Amino acid sequence: MSARNSTAQPPSAGPADNSRADRPSVPLPKGSGKEIYHYTAPWPVYALDWSKKPGEKGFRLALGSFNEEYNNKLQIIALSDLAYSDDMSHYRQSNFAQHAHHGTGGQDFFPLAESDHYYPITKVLWEPFKGNPRLTDLLATTGDILRLWELTDDPSYSNTIGRTGSGFSQRLIKKSELMNVKQTDFCAPLTSFDWNDTDPSLIVTSSIDTTCTVWNVETNTAKTQLIAHDKEVYDVAFAHGMADIFASVGADGSVRMFDLRSLEHSTIIYETPATPATANTVAGASSPLLRLQFNRLDTNYLATFHMDSPAVQILDVRAPGAPVTELKGHSATVNCISWAPHISGNICTGGDDQQVLVWDLNSNPPSSGGTDRSPSASTSTPSAAGAAPPGSAGASRHHHHHSSSSSHHHHHQQKVMQDPILAYTADSEINSLCWNQSLTDWIAVGFGRTVQALRV
Repeated sequence: MSARNSTAQPPSAGPADNSRADRPSVPLPKGSGKEIYHYTAPWPVYALDWSKKPGEKGFRLALGSFNEEYNNKLQIIALSDLAYSDDMSHYRQSNFAQHAHHGTGGQDFFPLAESDHYYPITKVLWEPFKGNPRLTDLLATTGDILRLWELTDDPSYSNTIGRTGSGFSQRLIKKSELMNVKQTDFCAPLTSFDWNDTDPSLIVTSSIDTTCTVWNVETNTAKTQLIAHDKEVYDVAFAHGMADIFASVGADGSVRMFDLRSLEHSTIIYETPATPATANTVAGASSPLLRLQFNRLDTNYLATFHMDSPAVQILDVRAPGAPVTELKGHSATVNCISWAPHISGNICTGGDDQQVLVWDLNSNPPSSGGTDRSPSASTSTPSAAGAAPPGSAGASRHHHHHSSSSSHHHHHQQKVMQDPILAYTADSEINSLCWNQSLTDWIAVGFGRTVQALRV
């Protein structure tokens, strides 16, 4: 990626200074110096996620296809250059080259495993890494229902020329399928989910039926189901470092925060200002919010964006009502966001303008209006685990007036940012992106059938 407005720079990212010297070194092929790794999938890619494991196993990606027909795939890919390293030694096969380069024009990634997935995959995540020593990996996907998968070595894979089996060195084994019992006849599609990084036994899913469900994936039981919004729920996310706090967004245009210890209440963090009536809209209709993600280092902050909007809103849960910062660098609809895992003020955004933009919320642009309350490097410690979100006590789910009044109170403090610190232009609209949590120099982006790993 290159610095914005600096066309003479090579695709390597960022200013040539030593401010990143404290980053963990990236265990990639020595001296390769490659800035972009490339993979072309056999189908349109929508869902993607980096493995959370440290070291070279962190350079594996899970990909989900998005075909409208009922023939979707879940695929695991790994970097070809790493196939013979010690850390990936169990992937060594004499016919590895067939996987890495068979009819692909020398791809940088090769598929390790693949499985059928009837419906399109709305999201895929690897299990949070808690220092667990087990050799296998767990993954989860949503679509029609929540599924858990185990990635293991394929015993049928042999190095003989006439080998039988799948042709992949590993297998994705369906471990469990989780659905609400009352919905066995009809499953309302799941739009998204999140996996709790403090308590990995917990997954929360969101659905078009207005509900969120918290699952215990160790006992395969629903811990609780709640009506989260007035309309479809499009995304849900746990606050990092907390086992009890999650937030959701949806078609009603609101961000709502919940505490598993007191689910009779929720806090409305943000509501879309109601629109006046036009020929095409009903008066009072709110613009849907599509995605949200908590800052990985400072859980007071979360990012969200509206359907068909080029802007990203940064919210502070301590000051409900209006965004503290708006990012306005895209010239077309934003589709995806991913916070940096190692710098609290950095976030990556991608959109229909083919742009991948990296922002530094701690920089102070001239257009700053009022107090700068963006995440600061000095507040990079997560709130104490189990702490209730500020202002959550007694805030009823239906106290809409309280939220709207606070929006006027905080509006003058909003900051607008238009200039990212890094920019990359892809070949088509960016559908998905993910910042690698263990190898923090790398961001994966998905557009069309292409997946690229970009060094930042």
